[in-house]
Amino acid sequence: MEVKEISITDIGGFRIGNAQDYDAMTGVTAIVFDRENTAGIDISGGGPAARESFLFTPLSYKQSITALLLSGGSAYGLAAATGAMQYLEEHGMGYRLADMVIPIVPQSCIFDLSTKTKVRPDAKMGYAACKDAERNALPQSGNVGGGCGASVGKLCGLKRAQKSGIGYYALQVGELKVGAIVIVNALGDVFDFRNGKKVAGAMNAERTAFIDSEEVLYSMQEGMQNKIQEGKNTTIGAVITNAKFSQQEMCKIAAMTRAGLARSINPVGTSADGDTVYAVSCGDIKSDCNLVGTLASRVLSMAILDAVSSSKMTEEEYKRFLQIKGE
Repeated sequence: MEVKEISITDIGGFRIGNAQDYDAMTGVTAIVFDRENTAGIDISGGGPAARESFLFTPLSYKQSITALLLSGGSAYGLAAATGAMQYLEEHGMGYRLADMVIPIVPQSCIFDLSTKTKVRPDAKMGYAACKDAERNALPQSGNVGGGCGASVGKLCGLKRAQKSGIGYYALQVGELKVGAIVIVNALGDVFDFRNGKKVAGAMNAERTAFIDSEEVLYSMQEGMQNKIQEGKNTTIGAVITNAKFSQQEMCKIAAMTRAGLARSINPVGTSADGDTVYAVSCGDIKSDCNLVGTLASRVLSMAILDAVSSSKMTEEEYKRFLQIKGE
């Protein structure tokens, strides 16, 4: 059967909005759901900054999520959910309980904190991202929303890393549609999974050529004097499908999607990353979770490529980025 590329907005059932501060290079991406859904989660990194993640486990009471936030700010950025909840409550969106509405708003954050500014995603920015979703526009990839402050290849520090951001990709097989949204802020290097070519990551001291982060990691064994700084990296994303699945099946799809991280980023899932993938079912199409999980890992890999290719900066632009981040 033909597999064709589509826009992620063609899946339906949700809208995407962004808000950002370019002076501080940080932001929020909001995925606002317009219909009942079922969601799962897979956390493979050792240092996630997250909110309401337990709701996705099969042990919890099944809840349809109202919005999902992907943001900068590390743990500080979780404040953006307060603004999102305000927006959603004002619009009557959320879990109904008596005469109240309680929005269900999970969130994951990347580490993009700056020593030069204390600006982080806050309630105002979370509200603005949800408001922006009203446009229901085709989302922009690159240095926008939660991807504003993202970078990759940071094993040798930010000065030898490269800019990254947010990316999207979606495919359709028959009536089945699967798409991915991802913010790539990885410790490791990024590769084109189709040919194994490195496309972004750590560079030499002169910033004239790539180096191999895996080899750098191995070299740290000698004396172990260069212990990796933990918690300053994270790749976060969501795969969304119009197929109908249980919460347990969505957790399985999220786990299968991890293959997309593994074949695109190396090293990945380290204790210095907070890698997290959400999987959301917001449709009624019948399908097999193994098929969808396989397709989900592919669209995630393609979205990772979109994130790095859409976020490229000149050396002068990257110097400004370093100044903003205090490097």
